[in-house]
Amino acid sequence: MTSVGLCNGRAGAPHVAELGRGQPGPRWRRYRAGAPGASRRRALRHSGRLRAPAVGMAAAPLPLSRISHGRGLCRCCAPVRAVACSPGPCGRCPVLPPAAEGHGDAHPRGEPRDAVAYVQMEKGKENDSEKTLLPYPWTAGLEQSVWERGHLDDDGLPHGFCTVTYSSTDRFEGNFVHGEKNGRGKFFFFDGSTLEGYYVDDALQGQGIYTYEDGVVLHGTYVDGELNGPAQEYDSDGRLIFKGQYKDNIRHGVCWIYYPDGGSLVGEVNEDGEMTGEKIAYVYPDGKTAYSGRFIDGEMIEAKLATLTAVEDGKPQFEVVPGSPVYSFDKSTSSCISTNALLPDPYESERVYVDVSLISSAGEGLFSKVAAEASTVMSFYNGVRITHQEVDSRDWALNGNTISLDDETVIDVPEPYNHAAKYCASLGHKANHSFTPNCTYEPFVHPRFGPIKCIRTIRAVEKDEELTVAYGYDHNPVGQNGPEAPEWYQLELKAFQAAQQK
Repeated sequence: MTSVGLCNGRAGAPHVAELGRGQPGPRWRRYRAGAPGASRRRALRHSGRLRAPAVGMAAAPLPLSRISHGRGLCRCCAPVRAVACSPGPCGRCPVLPPAAEGHGDAHPRGEPRDAVAYVQMEKGKENDSEKTLLPYPWTAGLEQSVWERGHLDDDGLPHGFCTVTYSSTDRFEGNFVHGEKNGRGKFFFFDGSTLEGYYVDDALQGQGIYTYEDGVVLHGTYVDGELNGPAQEYDSDGRLIFKGQYKDNIRHGVCWIYYPDGGSLVGEVNEDGEMTGEKIAYVYPDGKTAYSGRFIDGEMIEAKLATLTAVEDGKPQFEVVPGSPVYSFDKSTSSCISTNALLPDPYESERVYVDVSLISSAGEGLFSKVAAEASTVMSFYNGVRITHQEVDSRDWALNGNTISLDDETVIDVPEPYNHAAKYCASLGHKANHSFTPNCTYEPFVHPRFGPIKCIRTIRAVEKDEELTVAYGYDHNPVGQNGPEAPEWYQLELKAFQAAQQK
């Protein structure tokens, strides 16, 4: 694929700065509730309805002592009518079929489902390969296979440390006392996720750790197997991505969602655990500049510029800037760069300005208004969204302000929007190239522009210092003798390499 590029003031001087493959939009909008299996769990997590870690996902089979008169105690669902051969309403907790006790009720939810268990028991310590399959006394005659390995008590119930593998392929390893989980234990779910903690009378109590299949980890407080209380969530790199409260497995009260780029979303979630309401706010990476107002499921509908003045017990306090314009989610399309192209980004406006570049023949450049430390977000790169095929099919001269966003999308700032009089909502396209840059391109989830790129410092910069980035052309493309880049770039590369050899 032909490289996509950018240059300011130079015809045909493009650049490429790769974003991670397939960067998603905001996490809480990426998945929707209603998807089956693992996707359903992820959807529930991102919508706030965290059902997956509930201990009832794969509760242990119930002994006869827990079932009477056709009613089974489904630990995660409450007592329910035990009919046909179905699990409890949680879909996991097997209950004794009424036929075993002389009942003949029809199943209210349709056809009967398998709900039976067998035990795989070690015959002796000296020969671990010798196993015996024994049906539980309270499930004899049924058809589902639920295997258990470990010690049994006189009633044939798990006792001591046991490994239980369910027909769903979920597995539990932990301590049992006469058929109930008691003590440390860990679930290994079929999708690769796990749940570990301390069980009391078959229910998870206190601190539990749920690890999602993608490596995200939730540390939460469980009461009777449900999330109730403080919780934190970390991504696979150990960065905090959520902090708040849960009530009955649903996010509750004031919650914070943190992005890898440094921005955050905060507010009191609705009854479904979603960032929906009139007092939701997005906070920029400086931890001060913010948009406060109406959001729906994390999307900014109508908000004003505000300043985060304090945070007390996790609850933020904002002061709205007098005379602030109204901001809303305004993601670009292939033909519209912005519905308000002349409304500057307030965070960016405090940090950068455009002036004549100090680089020869480079035209305009981007400069720092303030001294900034390393890893500071300085500017944003928004533009129309076009395809790589469109970029590859046209002349270099038309790719002066293009940058690759992901495998499908290229961001472009075409004529006449490369002129500040026509477009100044973002200024990242004004940064020039250097083989020794002080900044880099990184992905950014912007509350107004959506998924874009930002310019972040890679070292400390001084006030009025020109900000530069490496355009990232391929220096060794397959099947070519030189870099896949415009002529000006190839000339500068040769000069730089010659200087390095001296």
